Amino acid sequence: MELKDFAAHVAEKFKINKIEPWSVHFISQEPRYLNEMRAAFDKAQVTVVNIAVDGERSIYSADAAEREGAVAESKSWIDVAVAIGSPSVRTHIVEAKDSGPDLQRAAESLRRVTDYGAKRNVVVNLENDNPVTEDAFFVAKLVATVQSPWLHALPDFANSLVVMSVNQAYDAIDAMFAESYNICHVKALEVSGRGESFHVNMAKTFGILKQHNFKGYCSMEFDSPGDPYSGTVELIKQTLHYLS
Repeated sequence: MELKDFAAHVAEKFKINKIEPWSVHFISQEPRYLNEMRAAFDKAQVTVVNIAVDGERSIYSADAAEREGAVAESKSWIDVAVAIGSPSVRTHIVEAKDSGPDLQRAAESLRRVTDYGAKRNVVVNLENDNPVTEDAFFVAKLVATVQSPWLHALPDFANSLVVMSVNQAYDAIDAMFAESYNICHVKALEVSGRGESFHVNMAKTFGILKQHNFKGYCSMEFDSPGDPYSGTVELIKQTLHYLS
């Protein structure tokens, strides 16, 4: 299935009119392709609420040229967001070959990205995804350091559970929601690379969401063994239950 057909498929299967596409599913960033996609989304009466972007260059690398490339990469996806009507993008913090995560270099790069996002009316989000570069506490500190209304955290319900103790993981989710704005990833289960299953305490996590008065979108991310259709339906059911 091409991404342009995904919106109508989701609307039919789940009766939902908002989607969050992933950058790896885009065939191109060319205007013609994006215009065709926007037209297909409009026809399906579906809108994009965020683009989850996976990049190739590091915003905190010691190499200035690498950082420059990372900034340009993020800016290009902000342009894509404008073209297809998305109010935000999730920028991935890629590992650098020459440095561990560096707060100040990352903040300097993100200030440039968020300044561009502000000009184009697109919010930039950071997710607690990669355990090395996107540790939840590092992400929250990075957002606080940049201090831009155009940069926020995107809390993922499960990712931190895989790499932290249970208490730490829920503290991490709390730190992420403190810096969140327009979207989070709802997940009930995460399976590690070693095959271990980590189950999310949904009541506790939605409780944290409510404590921070979160009013953004809850994006369903079924990442568990089993049928993705029935799994997604169950995620939607749980989300509506805990938000009620």
